[in-house]
Amino acid sequence: MKDLITSAELPLDAPLQPGQLLARGVMRHLRDHDMACLEEFVPERGLRVDVMALGPKSELWVVECKSGRADFAGDHKWQGYLRHCDRFFWAVDTDFPTELLPADTGLIIADAFGAEVVRMPEPLGLSPARRRKLVHKFARNAATRLHWTRDPMLGSR
Repeated sequence: MKDLITSAELPLDAPLQPGQLLARGVMRHLRDHDMACLEEFVPERGLRVDVMALGPKSELWVVECKSGRADFAGDHKWQGYLRHCDRFFWAVDTDFPTELLPADTGLIIADAFGAEVVRMPEPLGLSPARRRKLVHKFARNAATRLHWTRDPMLGSR
């Protein structure tokens, strides 16, 4: 199963990094709005999004969590994520200089406990074939991660 995060890459007892704390708050918020989320989703080889969210009508959102200016400046792959979602968002904390973020992208202000969408981007126009492929991959990823909770040895096979 290529492009699937292994259980060893998702340690449950490791302290969360700043971007992961933002992701947790984002996922809590999106869950409250009927979106199912996966953290560290690989839409295609070489890309790994912080949060992929799947809505009740199969809409797909990508959320990139940035813990600071340097984190944002070092992200050179984000434009490659645009072809894998209906909407693209940045999630940052209240101290982040939001003027650095492209104005045509979405903006979520978050912390470890929650979030708020403050700028909704225009839809990007995901093709039906790509949507079908991504929703299928999302479902397989989610099912495999759930399986890992019952069978930790799965990741070592």
